[in-house]
Amino acid sequence: MLSPRGSERDGYPDWLDRLEREIRPSLAVRLRIWCRRRARRLMAALGVVLLLAAAAGAAGYGYRQLRHSAAAPSPAVTGAPATAGPTASLDVFADTPAANWPAGAAGIVLPPARPTGGFTGAEVSAGLTRVRAAVLTARLDRAFMTGGSPTPLLRHFAPDARESVRKDWSAETIATYATRLAPDARLTPDQPRTKGRFTYRAVRRADGVRMLEVTSNFVWVYGFRDLGSRSGHSVVLLHDEIVWRLPHAGDVARADRGLWLHRMSSYGWGMDCDAVKHGLIRPGGLDLTATPLTEDPDALYDPDHPIELPVSC
Repeated sequence: MLSPRGSERDGYPDWLDRLEREIRPSLAVRLRIWCRRRARRLMAALGVVLLLAAAAGAAGYGYRQLRHSAAAPSPAVTGAPATAGPTASLDVFADTPAANWPAGAAGIVLPPARPTGGFTGAEVSAGLTRVRAAVLTARLDRAFMTGGSPTPLLRHFAPDARESVRKDWSAETIATYATRLAPDARLTPDQPRTKGRFTYRAVRRADGVRMLEVTSNFVWVYGFRDLGSRSGHSVVLLHDEIVWRLPHAGDVARADRGLWLHRMSSYGWGMDCDAVKHGLIRPGGLDLTATPLTEDPDALYDPDHPIELPVSC
C-alpha cells in the first residue's frame, strides 16, 4: 500500500525527503552512498578476485621453479671442469663389439692356480697375480698412461729385466705391451673395455732353470675424445699377446727373480700410426700406404684373431 506523499515513512519525517531532493550531493558523495549500500556484494566479489589472483600466482611460481630445477645441474656434475668441443657420449662403445664387455679390471680374470712343473699352487698363484698386476698398470692405469715415467711399470719386473723396459720407453716397442697416451690425447671417462684370457705352463731353460711361463692374450678398447669425429669421440683397439716368464726363486740369483718379458706381439686399429712410432697412442686414421684391410673390422675384436695384421701400424 502506497503511503501518502506528505506522510512520514518508516519513522522518517517527510521534510527529510524534501531536503534530500533539494540538496544535490556531489559525485563523490553519491559514490560513497552507492558503495555503502552495496558493501557486502563488493566485499564478496573482491574476495573472489583475490583468490583467483593468488591461485594464478602460485601456479606461475610452481612453473618457474620446475623450469629452474630442470635446468640446474645435478649435484654430481656441479663443479666438474668444462671441456671444449662435443661432449663425449656415455655410449662410446655402443656401436662396437665391445659394448657389453667387462669394464677395466673386471675383464682381467685369472685362471685357477694349480701345481705345475715344480711350482706349487701357491707359487703359481703368486706368479699369475704378479703378471695381472703388471698388465693392469701397463694397459689400464691412467696415471701411468698419461705420465712421463716408466717407474710404475718397472717395479713389476725383476731388477735385471728393467733396463730393457727403459730402452723401450720412447720406442715403438713399448706400445706392444704398454699404453702411453700422446700429450694431446684425452680418454673419455669410460673405463676401457677388455676381453681375453691368461694361460700358463712350466718350462725349463737349457741351463736347467725352471720357468713359469704365463701368456696373456687380450683385446683392449679405449674411448677417446675426438674433435675430428661427428660424435665427439672415437675408439682405439689394441690386441696383444705377451709371453711373461718368472724363474723359480730357487734356481736364480736375487736380481733375476721376478717378471721377464719373453715374447710379445700386437696390432692396433683406429690409431695414429705416426704417434705409434714414438710409442704413443692417439686416435687417428689408417696408414694409407699400408695394405688395405680386406676383412670386417669387427673381427679384430676377437681375442682369437691372429696377431699378424698387415694393416696394423
